[in-house]
Amino acid sequence: MDKMIGYCGINCEKCEARIATVRDDDKMREEVSRKWCEIFHTDIITPDKINCTGCRSNGVKYFFCSQMCEIKPCVTMKGYESCAECAEMDSCAKLAAEIGNNEEAKDNLKRIKAIHHRE
Repeated sequence: MDKMIGYCGINCEKCEARIATVRDDDKMREEVSRKWCEIFHTDIITPDKINCTGCRSNGVKYFFCSQMCEIKPCVTMKGYESCAECAEMDSCAKLAAEIGNNEEAKDNLKRIKAIHHRE
């Protein structure tokens, strides 16, 4: 499985937090912080929290992914590599809350699911 596709199907390589981390770009961290605070209607996403190497890779994780995400613990508990292996994927409230409007993540999970069914 592609190490940069998260447990939920999000492509970590395209994540702005990961990009800012890899580039060590404080200006980008500030921009992402402002953008995400606006999107998520909060003020807790400060630039110092915009650090991540990807949820499946070694290294620092974005605070939401490491402390609040319910998906990784669920996938791990079930012994899966991603939500694509779960029979409840299409009806999962946890997954819908995370990627409900993210068509790319849904497509990634469908692609991974198709690969697992061929094996």
